[in-house]
Amino acid sequence: MSQLRKLFEPIKVGKLDLKNRIVMPAMMVGLGANDMVTDRFRDFYAERARGGAGLIVIGLATATYPGPFFPGGIGVYKDELIPGLREFADLIHECGAKVAMQISALGILAGAGGNLELVGPSDVTVERHPGAPKPRPLTIDEIRQIVEAYGEAARRAQDAGFDAVELNAIGGTSLISHFLSALTNKRTDGYGNGVENRARLLLECIEGVRQKVGKDYPLLCRVSGADFMEGGNTLEDTKIIAPMMEKAGIHAINVSTGWHESPVPFIQMSVPRASWVYLAEEVKNVVNIPVIGGTRIPDPHLAEQILAEGRVDMVYIARALIADPEWPNKAREGRFDEIRSCTACCMCLDTVLEQRSITCSVNARAGREAEYSIEPAKERKKVFIVGGGPAGMEAARVAAMRGHHVTLADSKGQLGGQLLVAVLPPHKDELSNLTKYLAAQMDKLGVNVRLGEEVSSGTIEKAKPDVVIIAIGATPIIPDISGARGKNVAIATDVLTGQQEVGENVLVIGGGMIGCETAEFLAEKGKKVTILEMLGRIGADIERAVRWVVMDRLRSLGIRMERNAKVEEITASGARVRRDGGTEFFEADSVVLAVGMKSDHELSRELEGKVATLHVVGDSAEPGKIAKAIESGLRVAREI
Repeated sequence: MSQLRKLFEPIKVGKLDLKNRIVMPAMMVGLGANDMVTDRFRDFYAERARGGAGLIVIGLATATYPGPFFPGGIGVYKDELIPGLREFADLIHECGAKVAMQISALGILAGAGGNLELVGPSDVTVERHPGAPKPRPLTIDEIRQIVEAYGEAARRAQDAGFDAVELNAIGGTSLISHFLSALTNKRTDGYGNGVENRARLLLECIEGVRQKVGKDYPLLCRVSGADFMEGGNTLEDTKIIAPMMEKAGIHAINVSTGWHESPVPFIQMSVPRASWVYLAEEVKNVVNIPVIGGTRIPDPHLAEQILAEGRVDMVYIARALIADPEWPNKAREGRFDEIRSCTACCMCLDTVLEQRSITCSVNARAGREAEYSIEPAKERKKVFIVGGGPAGMEAARVAAMRGHHVTLADSKGQLGGQLLVAVLPPHKDELSNLTKYLAAQMDKLGVNVRLGEEVSSGTIEKAKPDVVIIAIGATPIIPDISGARGKNVAIATDVLTGQQEVGENVLVIGGGMIGCETAEFLAEKGKKVTILEMLGRIGADIERAVRWVVMDRLRSLGIRMERNAKVEEITASGARVRRDGGTEFFEADSVVLAVGMKSDHELSRELEGKVATLHVVGDSAEPGKIAKAIESGLRVAREI
C-alpha cells in the first residue's frame, strides 16, 4: 500500500468534505458542443472521477454569453443548460468524486444586433500581434450585468447538483483577471486606481454569488499568484487580494501561475517540477482557508512532500490526470511504476490554442474514451511485434491487456526505440518516464520480450504467429546533395548518441525539431552552431506552446538561424546555399544532417502474403511524433 498519507487525507472546503487532496482543475478540453455537455465530455471526466481524484472542477463555463470563443466549451448562462449539467454532476458523483463548476466571464459581450464585442476594464490589449483589437471599456451598468450574471450562473450550478462553484480570475481571457491586473486596468473610477479598487469586481461577484446560493455553499476562486506580465500584478498584490477574498466569503483559493500571454515558461518540459508552488505557499501565509497549489507536479511523491511540508493544503493535478486518469488510485495503492507519467510536451495545451478537442501524446484514449475502449479479445491469438519503441510497446501493452499471447522482439539491447535518442537533447529527460512505464507494462502483462535479436521474415514465419505488427521505426534521410556523404558530414541522431564527433564550427542542415534540439545540444557543449532551414520558419513542427521557449533558448545560446536557405552543395569547408535567387557559402568544420526520417519498409514488404495478418504502425507506417506512434499502436492492438 501507498505511504502517501497526506495526499490521501480528507479535507473540508467550507462544508464540503473531500476524500483526498487531489484537485483536477478547470481546463479547456474542447469536448462540448453548442455550449452543452456531450457524451465525450462525460466520458472524459467520468474516467478521471473513477480514477480517484477528490475534486474535479470543470470549466470555463461561460456565465455571460453563448460562446463561440471556444467551440468545444460549455456554458451556464441560461436555465435550459441545467438538465444536461445535472446529468453530468450525477455521473461524477456516481463515479466517486465531488465536482465543482468554474464560472467565467471572458471579456466578450453581445452588442447591438447580437454581435459579439471585445470588452474589458480599459482599452488595453495584451495580444502580441500587430493590429490586435483593443477592448471597449465596460460601463458601470454593464459591470452590474456581469455581477448579476455570475450570481445566476452559480445558482444554475447549484440547481444542477454541483458541490461547489469556482470563480475564474486567472489568465488573459478572464474578465475578472483583467480588472485585477494593473496592466490592463487603467480605470480612474471605483473599479480601478489601486489594488483594492481593481479587486472590486471580484468582490462584488463573490457577493452576488452568495446572495444567490447562500453563505454556506462552497465557493472557490482561482487566481494568478502573479501575472508575470510587465506592469501586471505581482505576488505582493495577490497577497493583498487573498485576505479580501477570504473576508468576502471564499472558502478556498486555487493559486495558479501567470497568463498564457506571459513571456515566461510555466509548464514546458524545461521548467523544473513544482517551480511555482511558492506562489500558493506565499498566499497560504496570509489566509486561514485552504489553499490549492500546483503546476508541473507529475509525481505523487512530490505532491506528498509539498503537502507534508505544509506548503499548500491541496494540490491541483491537471496534465498528469490527462495522461493517466488512474494516477490517484495507482498512487494510493502504491502502484507507482504503473503510472503513465505526463511528459510536459504541451500537446494538450496546443489543442486549446488551436481550438481542437484535447489530445495527449502518451494517452491516445484521452478525449476518446469510448471510441478507444479496451475490451477482452473474443479469441486469444499469437501476436508477434517487431520493434520496441513507443508504437510497438503500446501495441504489445494493449494486445496483452486484451488477453493475447504477445512476443515483442527488438534488435537493440533495451526497449525504447527512438525514445532512447529523443531523451538526449537538453530538457528532454521527462521522456525517459514513458520508456520506463511501457517497459514495466511489458513485464507486468507477461509480454515475451526478446532483445538484441535481429528479426527476419524467416524468424517470424518460424514462430507461426496469427498476427504480426511491424514497428521498427524510421531511418534518417540523407538528402541528394553533393557532398552529403562526406567525411565531415554526420547524422543528427548519431551526434546525439555520441557515435559521431563534430568540430568546433558546425552547420546543422534542417531547422525542424530534431535540427533545433541537435543545435542546442551542440551549443551547450561550446560549439559554434548555425542552423540552415530551407523553409521560412525555424521549428515549424514544434508544438506552438513550446516553440517560443525553444527559440528563446537557441537565441540565448548564440545559435545563428538562417531561413529560406536551400543547401545545394556540401564541401570539406562548409556548405553552399541558394537563397533569394543568389548563392551564399557558410564555412564550417562539420555538417550535421537533420532533414527528417523515412519509414523502414523492408521487413513489412518481405512479409506481405507470408503471414496471416500484417499491420504496420508508428514510424514504420509514417514518420511522426510520439502521439501518432502511441495512437497507431493502440488502434491496431484493440482491433485484433
